[in-house]
Amino acid sequence: MEILSENKAFGGTQGVYKHNSHSCRCDMTFGLFLPEEAQYGAVPVLWYLSGLTCTHENAMTKAAAQGWAAEQGIALVFPDTSPRGEGVADDDAYDLGQGAGFYVNATQEPWAKHFNMWDYITEDLPSMLQENLPLDMTRQAITGHSMGGHGALTMAMSLPGRFRSVSAFAPICNPTGSDWGRKQLSAYLGDDESTWAAHDASLLMTEKGFDGPVLIDQGTEDQFLDLLRPETLASAAALRRQEITHRMQKGYDHSYFFVSSFMEEHIAFHAEALYAD
Repeated sequence: MEILSENKAFGGTQGVYKHNSHSCRCDMTFGLFLPEEAQYGAVPVLWYLSGLTCTHENAMTKAAAQGWAAEQGIALVFPDTSPRGEGVADDDAYDLGQGAGFYVNATQEPWAKHFNMWDYITEDLPSMLQENLPLDMTRQAITGHSMGGHGALTMAMSLPGRFRSVSAFAPICNPTGSDWGRKQLSAYLGDDESTWAAHDASLLMTEKGFDGPVLIDQGTEDQFLDLLRPETLASAAALRRQEITHRMQKGYDHSYFFVSSFMEEHIAFHAEALYAD
C-alpha cells in the first residue's frame, strides 16, 4: 500500500493511498480518513461510494464528512469509481467506462478484464484494509451519492450481515428502468436482462430488503430526478414494510452542496447503528 499523501485533519489523518488490485488487475487509488481514536485501537468503518465522473477525491474534498466522522470516532473510506490507467477500457461518454464503473463485475468485452468493481469494493479493498490498518470490520456501514448510492444500496441488500446501516444521497434507484442503468448494465453485463436485477435497488428491496435502518435523501430540484426514479424505491420499501426514512429535501439539487448539507445527519445515523452494542 503506497502512501500518496497524508494530512492532519480534525485530530486524525486524511490519507490517499495506491495499491495493486487483484480484482481490477491494475493500480487503484483510494482515500481514507482515520480519526484520532485509531491511534489506540480499531475503529468502525463507513464506506462512501461516489457517483458518475468522480474519483476518490470528490467526496474527500467536497462532502464535509471528516469533521463529523471525527466527532463519532469513525473511519471513512473513499474508493475510486472505476479502474483507470493505460490499457483500461474507456468510452467517450461520461456515463460509461472510466469514472462510471457502476459497482458491477463486468462480463462483456472490452470491460470484463478490469471492470470488477463489485469484487473490488466487497472483497479486495476490505481485505487489504483489514490487513494493514486499525479498522473494526465487524462494524461497517455504507453510503453513497447517485451511482454510489446505487452501489451502496445494492451491496447492503445483497450482503446480509456485512453492513449495520445503509444510506444514500440521490441514489439511482431503478437502473433497469432508467437510461442511467440500461445503457451501462447492457454494456457491462450483456443483453440478458435477468442478470441486471441483482443490481437494481428497487427490485432488491422488493425481493430481499435490508435487515437494519435505511436513510435516503433526495433533492426536489435534482436535475436528474427522472433518471434516479426515487419513487420506485419508496414504493418497494412501503410494500415490504422496510425500516426506512425517505426524505424529499425541498429545493436541493444533485450537487455536493446538497450532499454536504445533510452529511452530519447521515454520519450520526450510521454512528447510532455502528455503536448499537
